[in-house]
Amino acid sequence: MKRRALQPDAAPTDALDALCDALLTARSRADVRALLVDLCTPAELEALSDRWHVIPLLLDGLPYREIHDRTAVSVTTIGRVARCLMHGAGGYRSAAARLGLADPSILSATGIDAR
Repeated sequence: MKRRALQPDAAPTDALDALCDALLTARSRADVRALLVDLCTPAELEALSDRWHVIPLLLDGLPYREIHDRTAVSVTTIGRVARCLMHGAGGYRSAAARLGLADPSILSATGIDAR
């Protein structure tokens, strides 16, 4: 991704924090959807949706190839999502837990089988 030069007084996280604040203003699924549709290209929305789609399947312990067969998401993307699920910032885990997508003991596991 191409990054433009930032002004010396602007921290790189300022824009991300502002985006997070904008997302936090959403009061409904429709609000979030409208913001995402305006913010992202159709391809970006598809990529984000694909990533989220594989989370419950990974948490259920399905092999990557089976997830690919069910979703048509590439095995490479599935692997990246699994890596973030296990070693990322915790966003996938938090959202999955809040939505009841997995047993808490699964969320605290140390690894996901990449069969």
